[in-house]
Amino acid sequence: MSLAVENTAEFRAAPRPMSTKLDLPHALRALRKLLADKDDTVQVFEIMRALNGASTAKGYQKLLTTPNGGRIAYERREFADRLMDDAWLDGFAPGTVGATYRDFIREAGFSADGLADVSREGIREVDEPHPYAWFGRRTRDVHDLWHVLSGYSRDALGEACLVAFSYAQTKGLGWALIALGAAVKSGQAGPYPFKSAIWQGYRRGKAASWLLGEDYEALMAEPLSAARARLGITPANVYDSIPENVRLGAIPKAA
Repeated sequence: MSLAVENTAEFRAAPRPMSTKLDLPHALRALRKLLADKDDTVQVFEIMRALNGASTAKGYQKLLTTPNGGRIAYERREFADRLMDDAWLDGFAPGTVGATYRDFIREAGFSADGLADVSREGIREVDEPHPYAWFGRRTRDVHDLWHVLSGYSRDALGEACLVAFSYAQTKGLGWALIALGAAVKSGQAGPYPFKSAIWQGYRRGKAASWLLGEDYEALMAEPLSAARARLGITPANVYDSIPENVRLGAIPKAA
């Protein structure tokens, strides 16, 4: 009896194993590009791929220990699909997390699938049918929602503060590297407390509940103020004390 596998439509090659190895040289090269151009979002995902494999695996295992985590992991829904459903977003009442998120992305002209497309550039394993890959996509897809929950805007300083917040939440070394690079470079931009704002971002993320364990579809229906209180997300008073126009240039481009 032959054991050869026929070349049929049902046959699929085994997915490539998800790597948890660190690649610091690649991450540093990507960081230099990102600090030279903060809009080069591809480099963010290059850094994450190089440094966050172990934290993604640990995050998935942690999810399984949370009250709703087993169900969430079993269902393995792609949250980006929900975030791209305009009818669903339009159903949220004013003042809720979902309504604030809806207004946030529409005002900025962003979308969940846009961020997903950037994450796929040169990174084949993003869409693999693997629990760790799914958890990585989940982390990616809630980035703009974390902007809303944390109160950080999409300006240069807001992104740097959210990166520090995200490191505290995920323990991903990629987030730590970007936050450190942003803090060092922000020292060139004037007398405002940029480093203190970034450091407060880390402390706020550390003090808050673990957001990756949340049932996001339920969270979106909560009033934003109530959700922040429940999750222990404190005010971003250092960031808020800096004028909006100054925040835009907080992380200057390389000359």
